[in-house]
Parts: sequence; C-alpha cells; structure tokens
Amino acid sequence: MLGTVQIATPERSMDILVNRWLLYQTLSCRVWARTACYQASGAYGFSDQLQDVTALAVAERAVARQHLVRAAAHQFTQGDVQHWWHPPSGRGVRTRSSDDLLWLPYAVLQFIEVAGDRGVLDDNVPFLDGDALAQGQNESYFQPRVSEATGTLFEHCARALDRSLAVGSHGLPLIGTGDWNDSLNRVGPQGKGESVWLGWFLHTLLWEFAKIAGERGEHQRAESWRLHVSALKAALERHGWDGEWYRRAYFDDGTPLGSATNTECRIDSIAQSWGVISGAAEPGRGARAMAAVDQILVRRPEGLVLLLTPPFNRAAHDPGYINGYVPGIRENGGQYTHAAAWSVLAFAALGDGDKAAELFGMLNPVNRAVSRAAVQRYKVEPYVVAADVYSEPPHVGRGGWTWYTGSAGWLYRAATEWMLGFRLRGTTFSIDPCIPRIWPGYSIRFRHHSATYSIQVENPSGVCRGVVLAELDGRRLEGSATIPLADDSAEHHVRIVLG
Repeated sequence: MLGTVQIATPERSMDILVNRWLLYQTLSCRVWARTACYQASGAYGFSDQLQDVTALAVAERAVARQHLVRAAAHQFTQGDVQHWWHPPSGRGVRTRSSDDLLWLPYAVLQFIEVAGDRGVLDDNVPFLDGDALAQGQNESYFQPRVSEATGTLFEHCARALDRSLAVGSHGLPLIGTGDWNDSLNRVGPQGKGESVWLGWFLHTLLWEFAKIAGERGEHQRAESWRLHVSALKAALERHGWDGEWYRRAYFDDGTPLGSATNTECRIDSIAQSWGVISGAAEPGRGARAMAAVDQILVRRPEGLVLLLTPPFNRAAHDPGYINGYVPGIRENGGQYTHAAAWSVLAFAALGDGDKAAELFGMLNPVNRAVSRAAVQRYKVEPYVVAADVYSEPPHVGRGGWTWYTGSAGWLYRAATEWMLGFRLRGTTFSIDPCIPRIWPGYSIRFRHHSATYSIQVENPSGVCRGVVLAELDGRRLEGSATIPLADDSAEHHVRIVLG
C-alpha cells in the first residue's frame, strides 16, 4: 500500500512522514483497530472513518468503497445517522449533531472523483429504524433495527442533504448539539443556534450533488439544492462576515461566536479555512480571513497553529463541554491538528505555497524531535500525528492525544493533493502543485496496476504555482498537465515545469 505513491522533496522530514507513517496510522489505527492508548473504543464514528478513507482512495480503493457502504447502512430512514456505533451488534448513539450525516456525501464525492466511477451511487443499502429523539432529548444509545426500506447510495446522500436544509434566523444551517466540533454542544441545543462553518461545508456538497441529481433525472432536488446554495452564500457573506474574518456560529439567542466582540473564542480557524476550501467565500474576504489566521492563530515561536483563541474560561454563554478542558488543551485553544491541516489546504488554495509548507512543517511531528530539548517538551511519539498540542503554560508544545486522530489522513491529503498537486481522476491524473518558492523541484513515483509513473517537477523560476510545460515520455501535452493512465507494464516519465 505504502509503495503506491512515494515522494522525494527538499524536506526530508516531509518525505519520511508521507512515505511511511501517515497512511500506516490511518489504516492500522483509525480504520482497522479503531482504538489506541488514549481511546480504548473499537467503535466507528460516522464522520471520523469517512474522512479517514478519503486518504485511502488512491492506495486502498477497495477499503474506501467498502466503508462508504458500511457507513450508509448506519443511516436512519429520516436521513440522520448514528454518531458512532459498535460492531458487530450495531448498538450506538443517535444525536442532534449536525455534520455527521454530511460526511457521507462528501466522501462519496471524493471517491467518485478519484475512481472516476459513478457506479457506486447505485449500490443498494438498507436504512435503520429506531425511536426518534423526544423533545428535549439530545441523544439516545440503543440498538436500532435494520429497516425493510433500502435506497441507492445516492438516495442515502440525498436524504442527508435534504435533512440539512433547515436554517436559523440568519439563514445559516442549524448547529444542533455540535457540528465538526462536538464540544460546542450547547451552542444550539434549542434548535435555533447556527453554524457558519457548516454553511461553507454544505455549500460545497449541495453545489456538486445538484449536478449529479440533474444527471440522474432528479430535477426537483437539483433545483432545490441550487436555490439553497444561492441563499446560503448570501447569508454567509451577510451574517458570517465579522469585519476581518468570518464568525464561527450563533448561539440559540442570536449571540455571535468567533467574533471580535467576544472575549473568548474571538476567532476560530475552520470558519476561515473552509470559506476558502469551499470556493464560496468572496475572494478578497477569504484572503483577509486567512491573513487573520496567520496573524492571530499561528504562533511561530512555539510552532503551533491554534484552533481558536482566546480559550474558553469564564464565558457568559456556555458553549458546551469544551469548557471542561483546561485552557490551551485540545479543542479549547490548543493546536487541534485536524483543523490546522485544513489551514494548509486553504493557503494552498490561495496559491501561497510558502505558508502551506511552513504550516505543514509545524504540524509534522518529525520536526518535534530535532533536539533533546524538543523531545522533552513534546513528550509523545514523533512518528505519528498527535490530535492536539498544548498551547498554554506550563505545557506549551506538549503533545496530547496521539495515534487515534483523523489528522493523519488530512495531513496526507494536504501534502500529496494540495501541496504536491497529485490528483488521481479515474483514467488520468494531474499535477498542479502549490509549493514553496525556494524548492527547486520534487519527484513522485506512482504505481498504477502494472505501470509505473516517474514524475519530475521542476521549478526553475522560483514560483509557488503555475504549470507552463507538461511532458509524457518526452512528448509535450498540450493544454494541461493531465496525464492519461495505462496498464502496460511499462515505466513512464512525466516532466512538469513551473513558471
């Protein structure tokens, strides 16, 4: 598996992490074991493993496809899903979490892009039946029944999207008892709180699935989703923008979170990064928002990329169990590596390869073992990613929860897809890098069935982005750097020149 894609860059620590450790951590710990020293679990998290397998879509496609179907089978007929469940019984928890169900369409979209095969959308998968949550009940742990109702994987994704169209008073998606950040579970328990981050995420999914729905003859759904996208974009810019960055959420009573008016959590990184990743943020605002991340949340002396700041401590509004963490620990103002990886994606999307590489270097655990003092400060394994790194004295720079974290898969994708620009698309692949200006180039070796592709990227002009020449086996490719794939037992040579 690890031999499918191998890289050689000017950053040796990056090569070590990407070639050997990230996919190993993702497959062995996250997908197979689903347990580690910090979490003795064995459960599947609905959103968790769906994100993990997106990193395996190139090297272990069968694992990725199998999990799409497995996850869909843990969706209720109403469209919501089990937040997590234990095999083999299937006992798990039904919640009011707002983002879990949406990671199914996200992972399906990503799989289709990589595999170039939409046949997976027609796989038939059963739903679950179980008691709905009662008024005022936020979660319920039980063993649901397998429903007699089944639907295609497309229908499973469509029900997830349809269920996520409700909005609050600002026209933004309801946050429920938490979105990606589970620990913000008391922002919207009354059903009125809203999530700016979820708006960016949903915008991406609805836009792409509207195209698929139209192709499948689901014209009413396609039109409904397109109209919602337009309304969502307007609401995000009208009520999400805070002046220098995007807000994170609104409480049930309409109080903003992640605003300059807040004394705690004035800025949260994922509302900024996903505005850019989604492509939905107004370009000037997206760039300003990421500049704010760079100025406020990136702490270069300590080598940290924070999730939010200042940490929660005595907030007038209780955001949830995030308050149970000491300031600077885990989600409460520490470096939450999962979110920090999204900042790398966002800077790469903006074309800033210098910042993307700088942040990746901060997140790379190998670089936390470069001296005896660094090892004593970090205190955990330097060869696997830590979910969090502490940011407040006396534990600044100390690693937290290692092994069992979705950060490994996202860092792999940040490196290979967003920085090195390697994107597999069915019967072709493309190279569209965003690298530091100082890099003279890099190489990738990609094994595709019986064929091998030796890819050499040259950067003679010292730029971050911009392909000016692409060659396959000495022949110039006109128009783009899209390379056709073969299964011919041969070694092919690809040359890419930036300028």
